[in-house]
Order: sequence, then structure tokens, then C-alpha cells
Amino acid sequence: MSQLRTDLSTNIKTISSRKKVVMKNIAGFLFISPWLIGFIGFVIGPMIASFYLSFTSYDMLTSAKWVGLKNYISMFTDDPRFWKALIVTLKFVVIAVPLKLAFALFVAMLFNTSHKGQGLYSTIYYVPSILGGSVAVAVMWRLLFGRDGAVNAMLEGVGLGIITTDWINSPDYALSVIILLIVWQFGAPMLIFLAGLKNIPKELYEAAAVDGAGFISRFIKITIPMLTPVIFFNLVMQTIHGFMIFTQGYLITGGGPLDETLFFSLYLYESAFEYFKMGYASAMAWIMLLIIAFFTAVIFKTSKSWVYYESEGGR
Repeated sequence: MSQLRTDLSTNIKTISSRKKVVMKNIAGFLFISPWLIGFIGFVIGPMIASFYLSFTSYDMLTSAKWVGLKNYISMFTDDPRFWKALIVTLKFVVIAVPLKLAFALFVAMLFNTSHKGQGLYSTIYYVPSILGGSVAVAVMWRLLFGRDGAVNAMLEGVGLGIITTDWINSPDYALSVIILLIVWQFGAPMLIFLAGLKNIPKELYEAAAVDGAGFISRFIKITIPMLTPVIFFNLVMQTIHGFMIFTQGYLITGGGPLDETLFFSLYLYESAFEYFKMGYASAMAWIMLLIIAFFTAVIFKTSKSWVYYESEGGR
């Protein structure tokens, strides 16, 4: 009888404990339900729909018609603008991302000192990153680099003669203008670099200085190795953002001149909403996803040979 009571008490405690766990799980799901509903409705759902539409011919006005791999085959074999957009985007990423990170690191090192007003200066330098993708700044950039813009006026003012170059409508300079705007948006990676620099122990620099190491030597042998995890993070994020560039190309150059700034996402937008080839645009979106995944995977794979983690004892 005593054993029966013990077993019954144990079962009641077990049931009560399980009930508490279930209630906690229910409460947790209720708290994350807004995000979960949004994620399913606005991310997973559209992704599934996009994947299906990539195998169809769909103009948003009539029902989608299944065409199998036709969109993908046509993209690679019968669309020179697809290759042009891909080359322009790759060129942009290869040039803009390293320049942006290098400039961000340079400014971060300038701020990596204790001086009055440092927080204010950091905030001011971060402002372009907040505004850089906006319509207003893109329009401003277009005006600055126009034939009668402030850039030409400034060049004339320093004695270079009359400058009539229309930078944004020149096939030779249009992409450079957009790259310059992206580099100007260095605020976000700069703040991340600044946080990483402040976490480097000062004792390392003091010991190196005692041994006679100069600034360049300390930068190469201490700063860069200790900062590689931050460089890795910024490189991944900025590479992904670089492949997704749209606003600047759309508002400043419209993809021109001669498709020299026809970014992949811009061509995707044109295919979907100007040519009404939603099925073809969906296929392009999935190709872009694979391209970004490939480059991200390459960065992660190669990081083992150059990223230094102090907790792991080195590379």
C-alpha cells in the first residue's frame, strides 16, 4: 500500500512537471508567434511561391503556365543582358567591398583614441550609412555628379579648366560614381571595426613598442591578426549587401549608360515589373541566392586559414 502511494505521488509530480513544461512552451510560442507568423507569411511563403513560379511563364495578368527549366535555360543561353548584369555586379562587389572595408578600418583607427567628443564624431560619420540608401541621397548624388553638378564646379575651382564630363552618363565613370557612394557609406563597418579595435589588449602594443616595433609592424602583426574575426564578419555582410545593390543603380543611372550599371537586382526588377516576366524574374532570384550562397561559403571555407580566434589558440 505504501509503495502504491509512493508511485501515485511520483506520477502526480511527473504529470505536474510535464504540465508546467507544456505551459512554458505554449507561453514561449505565444510570445514568438508574431515573428513566426510574419516569417512564415512573408519569408517562407513567398520563397515557396517564387520557387514554383521560376518554373512557369507568368505575367501577373494571366494564370501561370508550367514551362519546366525553360527560364533557367534561356537565362544562361539566350540572354546577354543576364550575363552583363552578372558581370557588372561581380565587378562592383570585387571593387567596392574591399575599398569600403579598407576606408572603414582607416577611419576606425583614427577614432581609436581617447579624445573629447569621440562619440559625437562617430555618430556623425555613421550618418551616411543611415541615409546612403535613401532616395534623397541618391538623387543628391545624381545632381552632384551631373554635367552641371558641384563636382565639376569644384574641379574647375581648383584650376583644372572647364569640366563638362557628365559622370553618371559616361560608360567609363558611371560605375565608379556608384562605387564612390557605397564607399561613402562606411559608417556601419567602421563602428564594428572600432569595437573590435577597442577589444585588442593595449599590453600587446606596449610590449611590441618596447621591442622596437614600429606602427606598420604593430599594425600587421597585432592589429590585423586580432581583428580578423571582425574583418570576416564585415566581409560576409558587405559581400551579401553588395550583391543586393539596387536603389543606387535604379535612381542614379537607371542601369545605364549602355548597361554599365545594370546590377543583377536591377535587371531582376525590370524583368518582373517592367517586362512582366515574373516567372523569369523568380528564376533570376534563385540564381542570385545560389551565387550569394556560393561566395559566402567560399569566405567561410577560406576563413580557417586567415581568421585568428584567441580562444582557439590561433588559426
